[in-house]
Amino acid sequence: MNDIAISVKNLTKTYRIFGHPGDRIKQALTFGRIRFHRGFTALQDISFEIKKGETVGIIGRNGSGKSTLLQLICGILKPTSGTVQVNGRISALLELGAGFNVEFTGRENVYFQGALMGFTTAQMDERFDDIADFADIGEFIDQPVRIYSSGMFVRLAFAVAISMEPDILVVDEALAVGDARFQGRCFERIAEIRKQGGIILLVTHSLEQVAHFCDRALLLDHGKLLADGEAAVTLTRYLEMLGGDQKKGAGGRGQGGMLVKGDAFRTHPAYNSNENRWGDCAATIEEITITQDGNDNPQSFVPGRTIELKLKVVFHAAVQQPIYGMTIKSSLGVLVLNTNSRCLLGPHSTPDQFPGDAVCVCFSFTPFLDCGDFLLSFGVASETESGAMAHDRRYDAISINVAYPQLPTGDVAMTPRFNLVALR
Repeated sequence: MNDIAISVKNLTKTYRIFGHPGDRIKQALTFGRIRFHRGFTALQDISFEIKKGETVGIIGRNGSGKSTLLQLICGILKPTSGTVQVNGRISALLELGAGFNVEFTGRENVYFQGALMGFTTAQMDERFDDIADFADIGEFIDQPVRIYSSGMFVRLAFAVAISMEPDILVVDEALAVGDARFQGRCFERIAEIRKQGGIILLVTHSLEQVAHFCDRALLLDHGKLLADGEAAVTLTRYLEMLGGDQKKGAGGRGQGGMLVKGDAFRTHPAYNSNENRWGDCAATIEEITITQDGNDNPQSFVPGRTIELKLKVVFHAAVQQPIYGMTIKSSLGVLVLNTNSRCLLGPHSTPDQFPGDAVCVCFSFTPFLDCGDFLLSFGVASETESGAMAHDRRYDAISINVAYPQLPTGDVAMTPRFNLVALR
């Protein structure tokens, strides 16, 4: 079909693992008649299709086969069996260091990468200034890459990747490096590629990035495809896998497998129907009120004045010392606030909760923010032996607008004052 950009069918990748470097020579000398290796199957019988315009996250534990899958899609590796068909130009930002010669300067690597992608020197000349401006590494562009910091390296690598005008952009954990300003610029470019119908393949351990950007997610485990579906549903499956069998609450289930019966949260005027929600349902966030200057749930908020945010959390199973959190991001996904009860109050600061318990959680903060739209996310979690377990994660759940107060004339209300004092 014309709308299929990536088609993976019965894909398997098996590596030969030799116990000693000399075993390779021994096997070669016997023309393979005697086996000196064991097989390790990194991917086993994987099949899926990705349509044009989709943004797909690939998640799973370390060693599940995520990076191997990306390298097969990019043509860096050849499959043991099965097929990968790609319709469009791929630009890949894989693990830090992939594809760059550390002895070359940044400038030389830019032209080298362009040549690998089939661009002429003249075409790269036209792109170079934009690449250098985006990377923003100054005079280091003419220094050997081996002296770059990880942040400088990923700036240049991302700038090169997006300059290739890709139909398919592949990103493997690279956005975990870099400051908030740089990540914001990356997210802007990713948004542009999505608007133009391009495909984004994102491998990350940040479930929040998958929830914010991805329409769909693939879950890999021990080389097998366990789940392929809506991001929230797949995230819930992943958390259940990490946490083992968890007690589930009762009642109607909705997006991401979460409880929605009597969910007053969805009736909030600022509710974002495109929220991603996941968790094991041991607790659910069911109501929200946002107050500023004594007004509940105003249409817009004024920067510099305290906002109070109240959440009703209901428990359906026993939870030890729950952690309550909130995050604020720009509409493009740039993080501006990330906090939780443990950060603010210290460890062991919240009481245990039991089935049927309900609490009101209150966060207050001062929005020193530029005007614009922002997305609020909330969560309740607890620590387990395998790490933090999300009970209810409502990601991008509320969309608020921050605006300067205006007069009837349309001018910004700055409450100007004037006074005159006579000087002797």
